[in-house]
Amino acid sequence: MRRTLFSKLFFVFALVAAPLAGCVGVAPSAASTSDTISISGAFALLPMVSLWTEEYQKVNPNVRFDIQGGGAGKGMTDVLSGAVDIAMLSRAVRAEETAQGAVLVPVVIDAVVGTVNADNPYLAQILAVGITPESARGIWIDQTITTYDQWLGNGSSDPINVYTRSDASGAGEMWARFAGGTAQEELKGIAVNADPGLAESVRQDKLAVGYNNIGFAYDLATGSPVAGLRVIPIDLNGNGAVDPDEDFYATKPDMVDGIKRRAYPFPPARELYLVTKGEASPTIQAFYRWILTDGQQYVAQAGYVPLTQQQIDAALADLE
Repeated sequence: MRRTLFSKLFFVFALVAAPLAGCVGVAPSAASTSDTISISGAFALLPMVSLWTEEYQKVNPNVRFDIQGGGAGKGMTDVLSGAVDIAMLSRAVRAEETAQGAVLVPVVIDAVVGTVNADNPYLAQILAVGITPESARGIWIDQTITTYDQWLGNGSSDPINVYTRSDASGAGEMWARFAGGTAQEELKGIAVNADPGLAESVRQDKLAVGYNNIGFAYDLATGSPVAGLRVIPIDLNGNGAVDPDEDFYATKPDMVDGIKRRAYPFPPARELYLVTKGEASPTIQAFYRWILTDGQQYVAQAGYVPLTQQQIDAALADLE
């Protein structure tokens, strides 16, 4: 699990079709034994859950884990159909999912960020001007902003090559909500599967813009943006410039601090959840309690934002 973040981008692809390497497991099944927990879902939670399960097995070696990515939508489908025990969810639960028995436990806080190619010819202007909900809407939803001149006012006729997610994802929904929409389906652009795929597409296209969960935009080992990517700052006050107090994107620790003190907006920041269908089994409840207590010590190490103590206390009370 101790990889650079960009290496993990490619490692995660294998998780969509195969259990996580390094964890003891068997193929996911609806009828898990009492000491086997199968998990699938959001890429946003995948690095964190991978670390948690690794550490949990050190003190609970009898518990086995099978972990797959695939996106938030796949995770919810899997857990509600009984294909897995737990879904990783990176968006709000939907009414129809609750009606089918989805039960959520918040575990950590994360965020989605806009991304641009590090060799974009207008990078300096992008970092100086930033993006607003209105300009994001014009780029991804309304498509009224299609050139760099329309975004930056620099006279360029170069097109903005827009990328989005093809799989049902919490990241897509959060970015749509930031842009004034309500659903991922409103986002337009070249559709690419999964967080790693979207990051790589933007890395390969100098005129590209996209969005990623912060775990796929920053290198966990160095704290810097992933090689070939830069994070687009948000112009929070809408004055046409990224002011010094709005500029906290240079490193992942800076970004995490911005999210923690609520300088970064919600959405595209949000809580991440683990989900069961109906009441969690005693084995899963024990795992949840560990996550909300001892497991919180690993949150900063994995580059996420911890829950507040009030959120933790409420989640533990719900488990009782």
